[in-house]
Amino acid sequence: MWSALAFFFVMTSYYIIRPVRDQLIGAVGSQSLPLFYGAVFVAMLLLTPLFGALVARFPRRLLLGWSYSFFIVSLLAFVPAFVAQDRIGARELGVVFFVWGSVFNLFVVSLFWSVMADIFSSGRARRVFSLIAMGGMAGAIFGPLVTKLLVQLIGVAPLLLVSALALGGALALLLHVSAQHELARPGQRAGAAIGGSLWAGAKEVWTRPFLRYMALLMLFGDGIGTLAYALVADYAKLHFAGAVARTAFYNDLDLATNTLGALLQLTLTRWLLIRRGAGWALVLPALVNVALLLMVAIGGHGAVVISGYAVSLLAIMMATTRGFAYGMTKPAVDALYTRVPRETRYKGKNFVETAVWRFGDLAVTSAVSGLRMLGVGVTGLALAGTGVAVLATWVSRRAGWSPDLAPDEPATRSKATASA
Repeated sequence: MWSALAFFFVMTSYYIIRPVRDQLIGAVGSQSLPLFYGAVFVAMLLLTPLFGALVARFPRRLLLGWSYSFFIVSLLAFVPAFVAQDRIGARELGVVFFVWGSVFNLFVVSLFWSVMADIFSSGRARRVFSLIAMGGMAGAIFGPLVTKLLVQLIGVAPLLLVSALALGGALALLLHVSAQHELARPGQRAGAAIGGSLWAGAKEVWTRPFLRYMALLMLFGDGIGTLAYALVADYAKLHFAGAVARTAFYNDLDLATNTLGALLQLTLTRWLLIRRGAGWALVLPALVNVALLLMVAIGGHGAVVISGYAVSLLAIMMATTRGFAYGMTKPAVDALYTRVPRETRYKGKNFVETAVWRFGDLAVTSAVSGLRMLGVGVTGLALAGTGVAVLATWVSRRAGWSPDLAPDEPATRSKATASA
């Protein structure tokens, strides 16, 4: 319960600042995405050894405290910059805040799930991770609703104060959860640091088959997501004028995404994790992505009418791919990380979900820009994405049953366990 509530506040904080970040992208269009993602990738490479040093030297509670406090202070420091956004310029402020916001997303969320994988066993993770993720999905729905209400009343800059307050609540709850579960894993000394080398996460990608599959899956999944992001950025630039209108559009897109994710976690995801295992919860979203990209390849810039409103096929693709990524793929991936060594849960997982992810962003946005210069349109890009989705399906199958994973525990409790 406390973990789900903590994740609620984490995602509320992030989804308040997410449309603030995305409206800066919508102001300049997709041609600036390679610059933005290139800056993020460099930042990740610089921060990876720093995070490795923190993980190696500090116990879990101090690691949480220092990491989350840094982002809370940073949020407050950005408020004056957004007050002066028109004078600074969307491109200049966008580079800095996009880098910071991307680092915020990856490190804060990745660290949260590293802690969860450190606390729960694999069998229990399959029972509860979809419920904990449901708390985050509730925050991911609540955040856009708060933003939609407040952005018209107080503007963009004060939203950062609300986000900082939510992240502070998450930190307090996570410290409580960590203190209650110091001895949750057998043989794990209370208050012990993880130890190991600074670059262990990067090294394990080359030596551990499971992490190689995770890195490939991250690249392929990111390729599909970033392709959708770039296409929607151009759509937003063409159809919406002004920071408030763009923020409202991206906010509505996030609301649709997270509503779908919540429905999946309440229904299909938990059933798959418990009855069929995490592997199948990786394969199904990849198959859905194949179908969505084929839809865009056929329909292009077309739209469908939903409840009297014309909705772009690009927006449908983006919301659905993200909904399955957050509502099914993410709980499955995090459940699999309970079956690897402790150092891998923090350093290896963090490296894949930060540096590898942002390398994929840079590669994909550069490729999209290059293909567009060659005259490739939406249909051609969607067909290329379909091929990537097919590869992702194969990698998902390999990752879910990787030979170096520890034996799985049953997710359903026996009668003897239940009566005890």
